[in-house]
Amino acid sequence: MLNGGRENMPNPILQFGTSRFLQAHVDLFTSEALPVGRAVGEITVVQTTSNAQSAARIAALRSAGRYPVEIRGLRHGEIVERRIECSAITEALHANEDWALLRERVACDVRMIVSNTGDSGYAQYAEDDASLLDGQRTPRGFGAKLAVLLHERYRAGGPPITLLPCELVSRNGDVLRDLVVEAARNWRADEGFVHYLDTQCVWVNSLVDRIVSEPILPVGAVAEPYALWAVERTAGMTLPCEHRDIVVTDDLARYERLKLFLLNLGHTVLAEQWLARGREEGVTVVAAMDDAAYRAPLEAVWNDEVLPVFEALGQREAALSYLDEVRERFANPFLAHRLAEIATHHELKKQRRLLPVVELARELKLDVGQPRLRAALG
Repeated sequence: MLNGGRENMPNPILQFGTSRFLQAHVDLFTSEALPVGRAVGEITVVQTTSNAQSAARIAALRSAGRYPVEIRGLRHGEIVERRIECSAITEALHANEDWALLRERVACDVRMIVSNTGDSGYAQYAEDDASLLDGQRTPRGFGAKLAVLLHERYRAGGPPITLLPCELVSRNGDVLRDLVVEAARNWRADEGFVHYLDTQCVWVNSLVDRIVSEPILPVGAVAEPYALWAVERTAGMTLPCEHRDIVVTDDLARYERLKLFLLNLGHTVLAEQWLARGREEGVTVVAAMDDAAYRAPLEAVWNDEVLPVFEALGQREAALSYLDEVRERFANPFLAHRLAEIATHHELKKQRRLLPVVELARELKLDVGQPRLRAALG
């Protein structure tokens, strides 16, 4: 049974976000690593929104203490179906209701902060101002929340802390650091705190890769067999666990390009077609891959407009190998991954997923027209 304030030692991992993705990725990895002594400890999750589904997940975690993840799909041509009971989350809090407790935890006890706050997670809000530093009011924005919590740690003389954002933003650790430093400067916090943010906080860039297509209500998820957490090697960092699907790398950009330019771009190209075709009800990725009207334009984009970029980078073989995996993942008959869901925040996703390919082709001075990508970008 979970509750909002246990009497035993606080968990070393603090996680902002309760999404089904995190449940089937970071939280599942930690659940699998704990029994074999390869995790630093258990997880406290924090709900940051007023979303009813998030509230239901928090309530379910508090009452049950575990949740299921169903792994379904194809892996190297073999069918995979298994159910995992995850138990790494042992505390569930709400940012508004438990703000004083969060300030206390981050001041001294937490060793790392993991986050996945969605497409609008790095938004900034005018009401998040310098008055927040007294700690009495919960900030609205995630960056402002971190600025206040890390200020508590700075004042308490807490040890270095690792921040591991999982948002799908290139160089997410650098972006989040800059967001928090900007808040501190805007609030005219003392320069010692700004220096602390730069030198005592370990901001880690990482890339997450797993399709988690459906929730299991009230808490749980359905996910594909493929999973990857590529983490940039960073001095002083602490990871939640050791796991076969975690890769520490000196070349994170390679993993970012493969996922962004092939998998993420592929999803957005399918969503662009779905919108243009009148938003047909219930179309999934696997159905689109079985429909030549959807698949042929996607294959043309991959082959004619994206692979030449990888060839110019000397990475064509790696791209072809990853693309084979993507095709198998998109053809997964067990996942109901709806194009309607992929199409949320579509204009923002096009800027993040399509525009970088066009810009890189221009930088490389490639003789590639990229007409479909340019048309989608308008």
